[in-house]
Amino acid sequence: MKATALRSLGKTGVEVEGFSFGGEGILRTHGREREAVPVIVEALRLGVRYFDTAPAYAGSQDYYGAAFREAGKSARDKIFLASKTHERSRDGSLRLLDDSLRRIGTDRLDLWQLHDLREAADLDEIFGKGGAIEAAERAKADGRIRFIGITGHHDPAILVEAMRRYPVDTVLCAINPADARKAPFITTVIPEARKRGVGIIGMKVMGHGRLLDDRMATAADLLRYAASFCDTSIVGCSSVEEVRENVAAARSGFAPMNAEERLALETRVGPAAHRYDYFKA
Repeated sequence: MKATALRSLGKTGVEVEGFSFGGEGILRTHGREREAVPVIVEALRLGVRYFDTAPAYAGSQDYYGAAFREAGKSARDKIFLASKTHERSRDGSLRLLDDSLRRIGTDRLDLWQLHDLREAADLDEIFGKGGAIEAAERAKADGRIRFIGITGHHDPAILVEAMRRYPVDTVLCAINPADARKAPFITTVIPEARKRGVGIIGMKVMGHGRLLDDRMATAADLLRYAASFCDTSIVGCSSVEEVRENVAAARSGFAPMNAEERLALETRVGPAAHRYDYFKA
């Protein structure tokens, strides 16, 4: 399967593809290792570069640990691995990081993200004395993480403010053709990130599968739409076949949509946009 053109993840210099492996889908479950682990292993086998997970995603991190044991230690060394902290304090975040490393079975993360930023109070705590940013800086200094990121799909203004308060390396935000209806990320977070050289990772690109279920677009359409704005998109997969389909979509003549194509898709989605941006403020 031919690899698509690579892009730099902002100022990190890390090269990524249009499709990256999300930490949800079948991974956001408990007790389904026999189904979840083969999905990760297939993504590893196909050479997917970026892999996502989080402590908040049920057994996701544990499944990664099992997948790396099955695929072999070198599998971990070949990928860019991202996890997160939903804790807002330094001490709570450091405990969560140690637990993440233990569960995944690795000694480091490539990217550690301040997860699900929603309110100004989150930022005040994270960037204040004893906040989670102190944990990130300590972990970066001792080699447990390489890069620091932020995530959010609730309120774009909070992500913009976070980037103004601290020079993060990446931002993970919602990007899909329903974005313009309410609290848009594309016209706010994206230009702020580009101005600062922050790597942009898209999520919710398929509207939790609803855009596909409603036949509004194909996976390839939605990945191409997102690629018009971000460096890569994470997509949660529920089966080995979904992994193969998404990888194929991102490697078969893949190119970002032009303005005319984007407008046509946005127009088609518009009347039902509320179904695809339900996660916003």
